[in-house]
Amino acid sequence: MSTLDVTRAELALVVLYLNKAEARDKICRAIQYGSKFLSNGQPGTAQNVDKSTSLARKVFRLFKFVNDLHGLISPVPQGTPLPLVLLGKSKNALLSTFLFLDQIVWLHRSGIYKNKERAELLGRISLFCWMGSSVCTTLVELGELGRLSVSMKKLEKNLKNSDKYKNEEYRAKLEKSNERTLALVKAGMDIVVAVGLLQLAPKKVTPRVTGAFGFVSSLISCYQLLPSPPKSKTS
Repeated sequence: MSTLDVTRAELALVVLYLNKAEARDKICRAIQYGSKFLSNGQPGTAQNVDKSTSLARKVFRLFKFVNDLHGLISPVPQGTPLPLVLLGKSKNALLSTFLFLDQIVWLHRSGIYKNKERAELLGRISLFCWMGSSVCTTLVELGELGRLSVSMKKLEKNLKNSDKYKNEEYRAKLEKSNERTLALVKAGMDIVVAVGLLQLAPKKVTPRVTGAFGFVSSLISCYQLLPSPPKSKTS
């Protein structure tokens, strides 16, 4: 391939990535929490960017609660243990509730919904729902990683006399394990962010700590949304 073809292919991937509303939301999230880290809760340009970006992100999340409602009523893969099923459905229910209540917060900040006290209460409830969904995600990922570890060890025993990294099934399980480990790290960070936003431990989880964890969590989300590069054709 010529340099122009390579550049065109890379730009096509960038366009594909930026066409996703979810990707644009996570980029804005990185800007928001990066600004929170810089401002450390103090008035100024960084705090203004934090607040304005937070409001702008809510537009990307309009009616997004339907996604998790669909996940809530969708069947689960066969063989999934009941505790993991219940945790997964709880995560869907909590996240859907968070996204629905977050729309009321957006209506208030836009000046459409006038009841300030009710909006602030619903905003706080929505954050607790988000924190709960992050806790459920953490437990689900821990459980799934445990299941993956057991199946990978069994596969390793069957592949004693061969290179396990050349086995397609083993490589697929290893890749899935890496993905779930990254999701586990992100969920743990989101719990810290939720604690910071709710000010449950204001002395330990300061706006700067919240911003740092939120920024790294946002970068992980951006990475998770990256499109897979096209596989090169072999003659």
